[in-house]
Amino acid sequence: MENQDICEVSCIHEEQVTRVQNRLHKEDSGAVSSLFKALSDENRLKIAYALTVEKELCVCDVATIIHSTTATASHHLRLLKNLGLANFRKEGKLVYYSIKNEHFKNIIQIAFEHQREVSNNERS
Repeated sequence: MENQDICEVSCIHEEQVTRVQNRLHKEDSGAVSSLFKALSDENRLKIAYALTVEKELCVCDVATIIHSTTATASHHLRLLKNLGLANFRKEGKLVYYSIKNEHFKNIIQIAFEHQREVSNNERS
């Protein structure tokens, strides 16, 4: 059986390859990879989505949303904060988290919008 999804001959398009390599050299792909690794955990993705729906949530609210303990929710939130994706503030005995910037918020919203479109297309 023949593979139809690979090149049958080797042909390097040097201008395109050089252009992409030069741009990649200037970017921090490791940091971007860390962002996607953080979002590859379903609980962290749910937390990020929850923080796009509400401006901020306390750790107890997040734990309830993802059906976990406050310790587990806090662990996930701390990881998002340490990656520079979330902010936190303490008010008395409560700790509130929010999305740090619009770029991260947009990534989450676009990902969920994309999945809704894929799901709708599969039903059609």
